[in-house]
Amino acid sequence: MQEQVLPAKTETTPSLRHLIADARIRAMFGLGFSSGIPFLLVYVTQSAWLSEAKVPLAIIGMMSELTLAYKFKFVWAPFMDQYDAPLFSRLLGRRRGWIVTAQIGVALALIGVAFGDPAHWLAWTIFFSLALGFAGATQDIVIDGWRITVAPPENAGLMSSWSEIGWRIGGFVSGAGALYIADAFGWRAAYLSMAVCMLPGMIAALLAPEPPSDLRPHARSDGFVATIVAPIKELLTRLGTMGIPILLLVAGFRMPGYLSSAMAMPLFKHLHYSDADIATVTKLFGFWVALAGTFTAGIIITRLGIMATLIIGTVFASASHLALAYLAAYGGHGHDFWLFATAVSIDSFAYAFASIVLITYMSTLTATEHAASQYALLTSLCALPGSLLAGTSGFIIEREDFTWFFIETSLIGIPVALLALYVWHRHLRERVQAPA
Repeated sequence: MQEQVLPAKTETTPSLRHLIADARIRAMFGLGFSSGIPFLLVYVTQSAWLSEAKVPLAIIGMMSELTLAYKFKFVWAPFMDQYDAPLFSRLLGRRRGWIVTAQIGVALALIGVAFGDPAHWLAWTIFFSLALGFAGATQDIVIDGWRITVAPPENAGLMSSWSEIGWRIGGFVSGAGALYIADAFGWRAAYLSMAVCMLPGMIAALLAPEPPSDLRPHARSDGFVATIVAPIKELLTRLGTMGIPILLLVAGFRMPGYLSSAMAMPLFKHLHYSDADIATVTKLFGFWVALAGTFTAGIIITRLGIMATLIIGTVFASASHLALAYLAAYGGHGHDFWLFATAVSIDSFAYAFASIVLITYMSTLTATEHAASQYALLTSLCALPGSLLAGTSGFIIEREDFTWFFIETSLIGIPVALLALYVWHRHLRERVQAPA
């Protein structure tokens, strides 16, 4: 277990020479971009459209549950390992076939959302947003499976870093790009443009190297239930007595962030910042701030180790919500642009830092034979509690206000940091007691 929790040091800081020299990393960069397109468009960017359409705040908060497919993707992830996609897997191989299939599904769902009107026909928007979430989550499953199987373990950190950079660029396009286009041409044009933006990811999938595992036939499945249970059983058996605290740590690590993110865009609209200002701060500034957080996390993980950085990440990410609380108390009416930019940049840097730390930690917990399924399980576990609670965020703010909401979300980080300290202490004690 120790080797999974605290892996040997690997190269995690990305550089252009890696992107130029390695076809796997070039493909990973493009696939990361494709992965970053749909997630924000399911709810975060769309919440600006919903606010403009005068959808009640409580309903907007509930619609954060449209991302639930990302939290339950572990249910169908094992089948992506076992079965081929119709048509495309025969041409491209199992994983790349599923990637292209999922990307087509994302594009079609984006087109469906584009032709909706949440002000007059909210059910249409909800249906195609659910479809978008399912297709986007499926794309993430198969891209993660490709990432884990195509590269040796010593390159895992490097692949994760370039995947995150690509994802950040995709998020910039689906965040800032969509907001700018919506401000100039309307939301239908914005979502249709995002559908077109799936093309680079499709090209990356077509040019991606074939994972060696796709060249061998998979073992015959033992059935629906067994296919789902096998990765979970192996993970719990391997983690042993540390399984419960480790899984609780994964489940709680990003809980404050999910609660905060659900009400960030409504806060900005409540303070009367324009779509252009929001795009500039959250995506234009935020893109570079998030890249800085990504690089910083890679450096600190290498120097301090994953557990120490995990504790830093959870404290920093939760404390950063106090910047949004300050903005809620003292910003407003579209003024105080630099207060807006500073508060959001602090939160963005902390979020990016914590994300890389958590991705690296969860990757160390997976077994090679179940890597894609277990990683999907861990990411679902990470996202599910916070996402479910995020659905109540609008009701909380209606009873209190934005300022106290963000203060309260920051306090959730205290028990999570204490749990991380406990896991680190237990690991160190087991390491000392282990026979030489």
